[in-house]
Amino acid sequence: MRFLRMLTNSLLAGALGAAYLTVLVLHLNPHVPLASDTTWRWFATFGLFYGVHLAALIYLLLMAREFVSLHSLSPGWASVRVLAWLAAALAAAAAVLMWLNVRGFEVALGDTTTRRMTAAAVATSASAAVLLGIAIAHYSFGRRGSRVGAALFVIAVFGSLALPLAARGPAVSDPPRPSSAMSPVGEISDRRVVMLLLDGASLEYIWPRAAEGRLPNFARLLDMGATLDLATIRPTSPATVWASAATGLYPYRTGVRSGSSYVAWNAPRSLDLLPDHSLSHALVHLGVVSEEPRTSDAWRSRPLWSILSNAGIRVGLVRWPLTYPAPAVNGFVVSDRYHELIGTVMELDDAAAYPAAILPSVRLAFASPDGQPQPDVLPVVNADPRAEAPVIVAGLRDTAYSRTFRDLQPRFGARFVVMRYEGLDTIGHYYMGDTQPGVVRDTNEQDRRRHVQELDRYYAYIDAEIGAAVVALEPEDLLLVVSGFGMQQQDALKQLAGRLLGDRTRTGSHDRAPDGFLLAYGAYVQHARLQRGSIVDVAPTVLYYLGLPVGRDMDGYARTDIFVQNFRAERPIAFIPSYNK
Repeated sequence: MRFLRMLTNSLLAGALGAAYLTVLVLHLNPHVPLASDTTWRWFATFGLFYGVHLAALIYLLLMAREFVSLHSLSPGWASVRVLAWLAAALAAAAAVLMWLNVRGFEVALGDTTTRRMTAAAVATSASAAVLLGIAIAHYSFGRRGSRVGAALFVIAVFGSLALPLAARGPAVSDPPRPSSAMSPVGEISDRRVVMLLLDGASLEYIWPRAAEGRLPNFARLLDMGATLDLATIRPTSPATVWASAATGLYPYRTGVRSGSSYVAWNAPRSLDLLPDHSLSHALVHLGVVSEEPRTSDAWRSRPLWSILSNAGIRVGLVRWPLTYPAPAVNGFVVSDRYHELIGTVMELDDAAAYPAAILPSVRLAFASPDGQPQPDVLPVVNADPRAEAPVIVAGLRDTAYSRTFRDLQPRFGARFVVMRYEGLDTIGHYYMGDTQPGVVRDTNEQDRRRHVQELDRYYAYIDAEIGAAVVALEPEDLLLVVSGFGMQQQDALKQLAGRLLGDRTRTGSHDRAPDGFLLAYGAYVQHARLQRGSIVDVAPTVLYYLGLPVGRDMDGYARTDIFVQNFRAERPIAFIPSYNK
């Protein structure tokens, strides 16, 4: 019977752990009401996944104690002597998780939510200390079955949940969408900006290869243009990073705090953020939580293409995240999700591109044999389809989108044009570990060398794309090559989790928000290695170069130091209160 009582204590501790995780999720997602069906569904989800596993682990530890201890444990059905220690440990773990998440997601949460979550972390830490004191006191001189001790314990546990929830407060509404109308913004220039967006590119990888002459066009930009590292944001996903680049605002103001929304058990409200450092995304991998990609309806602030279109500047976008359904602009847009529609009944969907008249050209770029990458540029499929197939697919998509970009540019005469490449990020996820010296991998030496060569070849492919863009520049054009985030070796815990979940191939990660970079090249760009900037500096800098005012409410700054002194002297920065009123 005492083993059954150990089980009930373990289950109670597991439920408490699920409750702490639910509180953390509510802080990360302040739009979810406290007392709602959504909250209970997530608590049930965490209870069935984390709670059950936690209860099993605790029960095994209690059983192990029985084998090594001289005194057998005979707890009650809900033993304060046992639960006090477990609750103290769980509250301490919850406090650590809350501190890590509030620090990691600060720019995604905003000042108000960060302040409230910090207060909750303090309350949870204090609760852990109180619970530890109760556990020590009860162990030292407590009496079995003491009602006073039980009452104090119940009050402490209740407080460890109630105080963080009180700090969180009621649900807050999402930021409103900006109005469709905008006031005139003044005179504009006739200059042109060409932007090449790179997912997962790192200057640390580029510098030595450019110095060796293996990336001549990167070397040209590094030698003759302006270079600066860009601090990225967390969560570090293409949607959140490029949304901040497009608006000059941090995620809590763009409305894009993650690339997907997460739903548990068909809950009426979805979550924007899942907690970090808790393997919560394993719930998505296992199908416990459904993941729904965000669309262009997620925007709560005005992106560059909307501002420029209103100013009469023709724009051209290919594959910018969250452009499906494609917005109506002065120019053209090819959605980042067009490739997902190929071969489906949605392939002819007018929402995949704007205007719809360009869809035949887009389909031709994806279907034409001439769009296939050459073997010396992209890797060749080998016997490991788990690793190689996604890499090949990413390369084919980049090439097809690039063909679309080159075809549509001259037809529209756009003065702000953007092309995004995703392949480096995909290849880095699979092969980055093989490029790191001193890292022990289960890849044989021949495969490791081939993986490094494949990554080098893909950088060479991007280098050639930069070269083509440089050749096409007009005298007053500005070329910006922007990496939204870098790539690092994946930490050991996540590699282990990947192995347990059946994914042994991923070795690269950008979860720790490694810096991206900005390379600027043009007639008015000075050669300099500049002070570190931020991804939110991109939009103000583009507006400045095109002669438009910068929003005073933007979190980023116009990096005028990119340009030569004469250019800056003749063109002072102008401001407007906001583009989002």
